[in-house]
Amino acid sequence: MPSSRPAVRLRDILDNIERIRRYVGDMDDAAFAADDKARDAVERCLERISEAATKLGDDAERLAPGPPWAAVRAFGNVMRHAYDQVAPHRIWQIVTDDLPGMEAAVTTALRALRDSSEP
Repeated sequence: MPSSRPAVRLRDILDNIERIRRYVGDMDDAAFAADDKARDAVERCLERISEAATKLGDDAERLAPGPPWAAVRAFGNVMRHAYDQVAPHRIWQIVTDDLPGMEAAVTTALRALRDSSEP
């Protein structure tokens, strides 16, 4: 069942994207791969994003179309159960290629939710 508080879940996603941005700073792929602390922090944020997407359920696709929400939800399971098979380069790809679009879609969804609740 989708969350009864979609705005909270969407804000969780944005918060974790911002954390990731702070954790990676001006790193490149090689610096990220060499920094255990940054990788651990980013992986944990990605798990939280996945969990928030899971709690949104089908509302994720309806409210914030564009990101591959089914893959986002599935990635949490990969991080928990097949963590040893996820290459740092793949995490870096998600950070640089996927998160900006997700951030834009979620920001737009939050704005729409706020606008629809204003008198």
